[in-house]
This record gives sequence, structure tokens and C-alpha cells, in this order.
Amino acid sequence: MSRFRDRTEDFKDAVRQSAISSGFNESKLAAIMASFIIHKPRQRTPFLKSALKTLESIGALDQFLLKHRKDYVDRHRTTEQERDSIEHEVTAFVKACKEQIDVLKNCINDEEASSKGWLGIRDSSNADTIAHKHGVVLILSEKLHSVTAQFDQMRAVRFQEAINRAMPRRKLKKVVDSNSIDTSKPLNLEHRETYENQPEPLRVQQELLDDETRALQVELTSLLDAVQDTETKMVEMSALNHLMSTHVLQQAQQIEHLYDQAVEATKNVELGNKELSQAIQRNRSSRTFLVLFFFVLTFSILFLDWYN
Repeated sequence: MSRFRDRTEDFKDAVRQSAISSGFNESKLAAIMASFIIHKPRQRTPFLKSALKTLESIGALDQFLLKHRKDYVDRHRTTEQERDSIEHEVTAFVKACKEQIDVLKNCINDEEASSKGWLGIRDSSNADTIAHKHGVVLILSEKLHSVTAQFDQMRAVRFQEAINRAMPRRKLKKVVDSNSIDTSKPLNLEHRETYENQPEPLRVQQELLDDETRALQVELTSLLDAVQDTETKMVEMSALNHLMSTHVLQQAQQIEHLYDQAVEATKNVELGNKELSQAIQRNRSSRTFLVLFFFVLTFSILFLDWYN
């Protein structure tokens, strides 16, 4: 039995002597010797870098929503302009993350198309990598969908609050309009006479009522514009949600595709195991045949020697 000896130190000495003879200084020599102990980390692929960047963007969006959730939901903490700015920033975040995910999908599709040969046969060695990348994109899409769902809940609270503020005033406006329609004609006929016959305090009170009516009309108009703007933004967000649901369905199809690939890989492994078992059986049969052959040959030689 041969003896084995560790030659690592000899190898390090040889490297040290070669570095000294090549003119390396102490710092370079120390870096070379340290590389034997601490290995350099593997370089990340462009796909992995882009995926990590997308994950950081989604995490930043989640932190942004957590930070401004109270300010957005409570109307007493911020103004409508600040709420609109928060919505604009969140929408820009979502679009940027969605574009990054689309870029990753396109990279996977290009790699999957390039992995097929001229007969359409897929390279089995690259199938696991493509399946892993599909899983990464699926995880990123699910995280982005969960964050957008949180923002949809915040928008729903704001929209419901705007509706609750608008409904009582609309009812009041309808009552005032109905009363004004019934009494508009006699008031128009008698307005001049009553206004001329009214004393000075009543005139001042009437002017104050007119000013309050105009202010209320302006407030109702601005509130109606704000509600319409909110409704428009809600429609835009519903469109984005529909787009996200469509992509979720596409991700479900990709999951089914991954499942089919996993089943195919399992079948290939089973076929490989069968081939290995057959090879082992053939090896055993060949050994038996060789032993039998040598035994017959030896017996024949002995018999011939005895016969002679």
C-alpha cells in the first residue's frame, strides 16, 4: 500500500520562490499567499445583478409605503397635493420595477431560444439554469404584486373618504336646489321690492348669506374636481392592477412550464438510473463469463498436459 504525503507546503514554497524570482514585493507576495486561504468571490452574472437591483427597488418601494402610509391615509396630516405627489412617486416606482422585470423575462426568453439547436432540441445542461431564472422572476413578480396590493388598499381608503365627504354636501345641494326651484319665480319678482323695503341690518345679513352661498358653490366645485381627479387615478390604478393580474396569469403558465421541465428532468434521471443498472448487470455478466472462460481454459490445459 502506497503512502500519501501532503505537498501543500511544498507547493506554497515553490510559489513563494517563483514570486521572489519574478520580482514581486512583499505586498504582492502576501496577497498571493492569502489567496490560498481566502478565495475570491465568484463574479455575479448580469442577470443576477439585475435581479438583485430589482429586489432592492421593490424593497425601497415597500419601505416608502410604510413610511408615508399614515400621511397618505389621514387627510389631516397632509394636503391633497402631497398625496398626489406620493401617488406619483409610487406609480413611477411600480413602472420602473415592472420594466426591470420585463427586461429579465426578455433575457430568459433569449437565452431559452439560443439554447435550442438547429433541430429544436433543447440543451439539457442549460434547462436547470433557465428554470431557476424563471423562478427568480416569479418571486420578484409576486413581491411587486404584494406591494401594489398594499397601495391599492391605501387608495381605496382615500377614495372612500372623498365619497363620504361628498355625499352629505350633494344631498344638501339637492335640497337647496329643489327649494330654490320652487321659490325662484316669486323671489325674482319680489326681490327688488323686498330688497328696497328691507332695513339696513337685513341687507347686510342678506349679503353675508349670498357670500356664504358663493363660497359653498366654489367649495363644492373644487370638491367635485378633486373627486373626479381621484376617480381618474383610481381608474388608472385599476388598469395597472389588471395588467399585474395578467402578468400573474402569465407567471402561472410559466410555473406549469417549470413543472413540465421538472417532470421531464425526473424522467431523464429515471432513465439514467435504468441505464446504470443495466450497465452494472452487463459488467457482472462479463465478469462471470471471463471467470468461466479462464476456468475452462485452465482445465483444458491441465487435461492436455495429463493426456500427453
